[in-house]
Amino acid sequence: MNKEFTERTRCWVLSDGRPGMETQCLGLAERLGMAPTIKRIDLRAPWRWLPPILQPLPFASLSPTGDNLEPPWPEVLIATGRKTAALAAAIRKTSGGGCYTVQIQNPTLPTDRFDAVILPDHDGQGARDGVITTTGALGRVTPTALTQAAAQAAPYLQNLPHPRVAVLIGGPNGVYTMPTAVIEEHLTAAIDASKALHGSLMISASNRTPDVIKARLRHAGEQLGCPVWGDAGDGENPYLSYLALADYLLVTADSVNMLCEAAATGKPLMVLNLPGGSRKFTRFHKNLRDRGITRVFSGRLENWHYEPLQEAQRVAAILATRIADHLGRRADS
Repeated sequence: MNKEFTERTRCWVLSDGRPGMETQCLGLAERLGMAPTIKRIDLRAPWRWLPPILQPLPFASLSPTGDNLEPPWPEVLIATGRKTAALAAAIRKTSGGGCYTVQIQNPTLPTDRFDAVILPDHDGQGARDGVITTTGALGRVTPTALTQAAAQAAPYLQNLPHPRVAVLIGGPNGVYTMPTAVIEEHLTAAIDASKALHGSLMISASNRTPDVIKARLRHAGEQLGCPVWGDAGDGENPYLSYLALADYLLVTADSVNMLCEAAATGKPLMVLNLPGGSRKFTRFHKNLRDRGITRVFSGRLENWHYEPLQEAQRVAAILATRIADHLGRRADS
């Protein structure tokens, strides 16, 4: 697909507004060379609690608090998340098949209701017709983005001594807990490992990080004189700058997105283990270790090399030809 063709292709990203979900759609759209319109939706009760298969009239389930979905339909639709699945399938059907529809993550609907379904290997669903499997999540971190982030980073980050260690903290979720004591142990070990090499720390929390842990991270930053980002009150999020400038990356085990974005750098990536887990997360972590991408942080900063994880680029290369063929057939019909 040439640049002129993709730039004028009408593309929607359909999202329930959760950043981790939306990022995957945007990462794929950007790799396809498309500038999508983002449609953020919400569902009325009781539909927001029900699986997609129990939504017989998807458009009627839309809440007025979200964006409207109406013609003209896009030529390409990229959606993710349970709330969007029935709507994405309905748009494809209503468009008479004219809208090439990509669903990221398990839609819990028959896959033939979409043109392509993107599933992470750790879901355990396996590859089949219409399904493309990936190692972890798609993302927006590219070599170009990292180069730009490094060049545009605030001077106080650029001037930090090497080696720079980025400590990225997620938060508790449905399978992992995040006791303050565990984060204290990891933070102490990271500080000691950095000091041993006369390096520096860059610390970041996420939207899911408990306030008590954010407070502890900020206290550590004040004690060490290192940058800490906890929320919007700390200014612009330097997350991408951290990825670009770090020599080592330490990331908590709970976040597939953060680990995959860190893996896109090709830099030594160490996992900060947490209590809990699940079969899916066990498979995910094993996949990364088996590919030589991650190691468990043991208190020592190790060096190794691996091919940066760029699954959005790989998937885009597969879909580009399929989308071009689809749109070409529609134009000829």
